[in-house]
Amino acid sequence: MDWLLIILQLTTVFTWQNCHARDVVQTSTEKVLIKKLLSEYQERGIMGRPVERHQEILTVKFGLSLIQILDLDERNQVLTTNVWVTYEWKDIYMRWNESEYDNITKIRVPKGTIWEPDIKLYNYADERMEERRDANMVINSDGTVLWIPQAIFKSVCKIDIMYFPFDIQTCRMKFSTWSYDGGQIDLMDLYGSKTGFELSDYVKSNEWDVMSSGVDRNVITYACCPDAPYVDITFNITIKRKPAFYNYILILPCILLSSLTLVLFWLPPESPAKMQLGMNIFVAFFVLLLLLNESTPPASASIPLIGAYYCMNMIMITLSTFLSVVIVNLYFRGWKSRVPRPIKMIMVDYIARIMCMHDQVKTNKKPCTETIRVGKGINKKDKNMKYDKVGYYEMQAENSWREQANGVLLNNEHTNCVDQEKTEMSNSLSGHFDNMSSDVKEIKAYLKNMLDRVADKEAKEVIAREWRIVALVLDRLFFFLYLLAIAISVCVVFKSMLFDQ
Repeated sequence: MDWLLIILQLTTVFTWQNCHARDVVQTSTEKVLIKKLLSEYQERGIMGRPVERHQEILTVKFGLSLIQILDLDERNQVLTTNVWVTYEWKDIYMRWNESEYDNITKIRVPKGTIWEPDIKLYNYADERMEERRDANMVINSDGTVLWIPQAIFKSVCKIDIMYFPFDIQTCRMKFSTWSYDGGQIDLMDLYGSKTGFELSDYVKSNEWDVMSSGVDRNVITYACCPDAPYVDITFNITIKRKPAFYNYILILPCILLSSLTLVLFWLPPESPAKMQLGMNIFVAFFVLLLLLNESTPPASASIPLIGAYYCMNMIMITLSTFLSVVIVNLYFRGWKSRVPRPIKMIMVDYIARIMCMHDQVKTNKKPCTETIRVGKGINKKDKNMKYDKVGYYEMQAENSWREQANGVLLNNEHTNCVDQEKTEMSNSLSGHFDNMSSDVKEIKAYLKNMLDRVADKEAKEVIAREWRIVALVLDRLFFFLYLLAIAISVCVVFKSMLFDQ
């Protein structure tokens, strides 16, 4: 029995030892290496550049991989980009012999465990001071550190909106160390080909096309540190707007309204429809200006040419509508002054000929009432003198009665037979003549007043007609100026689109 008990105890002990051995996990060589390197690094401290001598210059290579253009805020002039930032430098305190650690060539350590360069975006426009995301650092056996964190940068970008919405923008992103000058850290382009952004993983934007990119290395001396120049890497990216969206909300309505504006200049100036159409087009262009204002910076160094085109339309519509109001006022209320002679000469004699309107604006013949002259001395037979009809009939009637009266008197003297009956007859005829002469004078005065009113009315119509001719000539002039403005706009405003096509 004793020997059975001993065997059972030995079996139990052996089984327990085997199970305990299985629970013990051996530490990998990579962990041992990382622990050793980091512990030694902590003893030296992570502050300070990883160089043997203070006079040495540490070279840091820097590059950007553009992933996506998230937004370009024209009003605030801020470019938002999603990028991968690549840093590369050598840390002499993170080297090891590969043969001593199972030929391990690379290890990964978290951010903050070793020294890292304080490279910042100088022209940042973000309320967040830290734009990078946490990412592990990859370290080679020779001490080369490769760090590729993700980042969303918001950088200041000066916007030129002159050719909006067919504009091309160039934005800069300036990177440099914040505290190390050029005598301590030499910043270099990672790719060394001046190609700028690395675009192999770029996701195309719905609003912008990347036309080109580049990078420049600059050495700048700042006022704070005149003895220590700083090195910076500046990335330039040129992007072109895709105008498809703005073609529907800004360009197409502009084309339609421009066509209506051409019709506006052909309507008669006295027509109420011209003023109504002009005001409607004016309001429509004002709405387009409001839409344009929402898409452009309020305090830009230049204004969009399409906005200037809108304003030009509004000015020409305002002038044409103003002339229409003046003409309507002249037609229905009259005017006291005629068109000044210099204006009439310029408009009718010169501009009308140039605009092929000379036949349409020939001055109408003077009305017949202007040739009527009622004067004294109607007995004079001057061929150059013009008589009115009333004066002519009065003259004929007076001469007829006088001839009859004189004939009777001559007959009485000739026969020397003046009797009482003929004397009474002569007196009766003379009284009848006086009554008729008075009636004729009253009719003459009435007709003269009526003719004066007609002449005054016709004079006002002549004045209104002259102003209408001036308005017609100006409308035709505005029409050709408007066509010229459209042609210039197509050549200037849309030139980038036409050249690209």
